[in-house]
Amino acid sequence: MSRLRDAGCVFAEEEALLLLSGAPGAAVLDRMVAQRLAGQPLEQILGWASFGGLRVALRPGVFVPRRRTEFLAAQAVNVLAGRSARLVVELCCGSGAVAMALSAAVPDCRIYAVDLHPEAVECARSNLPQASVLKGDLFLALPQELRGRVDLVVANAPYVPTAALALLPREARNYEPAATFDGGRNGLDTVGRIISEAPQWLGSRGKLLLECSEEQAAAVDGLLAAAGLAPQILRKEETDATVAVGSAPPRRTKGTGQTG
Repeated sequence: MSRLRDAGCVFAEEEALLLLSGAPGAAVLDRMVAQRLAGQPLEQILGWASFGGLRVALRPGVFVPRRRTEFLAAQAVNVLAGRSARLVVELCCGSGAVAMALSAAVPDCRIYAVDLHPEAVECARSNLPQASVLKGDLFLALPQELRGRVDLVVANAPYVPTAALALLPREARNYEPAATFDGGRNGLDTVGRIISEAPQWLGSRGKLLLECSEEQAAAVDGLLAAAGLAPQILRKEETDATVAVGSAPPRRTKGTGQTG
């Protein structure tokens, strides 16, 4: 514990207990402590992360789910709770933590999870045995028959401006793929792509939920409106979490003049 505290670990006592419980012997414990002192994320060392009360399996090279993203997952659960049709797509899924939370809270939802990185896809498949986990570039990975039928698209896409990557904590810079953070010049390259393409995939009254920073909220609000989605910004100060919601309009039923 003292080695972790001296190295600046804020929650040294809690981390020491977790490392002790995860190590089968002294030699393994010494190796795990050395990895932590070198800056490797605790979750990658343990092989799991806590997310919304669930234990999410992790492996080196995969984005570590953050506590703030639990707010995104909670809002997604709220969306599904009021629906009978529950077809969900998680883009940039990483370990699949958000999809795991949805599956646990709404067991009858049908989930497609997508990521571009092979390590993340393998990790998500281990966490989501009942979902369809696909490797590919955002919506391009999805079966075409889902177009216009999806009830919820949820994504914690990269949204850190490129110039701010150097300001990330050391463990994020050195042990998590830069591509999982880098959102381009203003942080909204991937977010903007998702917003522009989502209306083609959302069904009547479908919703798009995206994590972003508080500073980006106004810009994301404008992008949603420009794409024809009714925007809403949700905020949870306790965890510095911001979620942008885009709601698709009801779709007219052909030949009846009624909305679906």
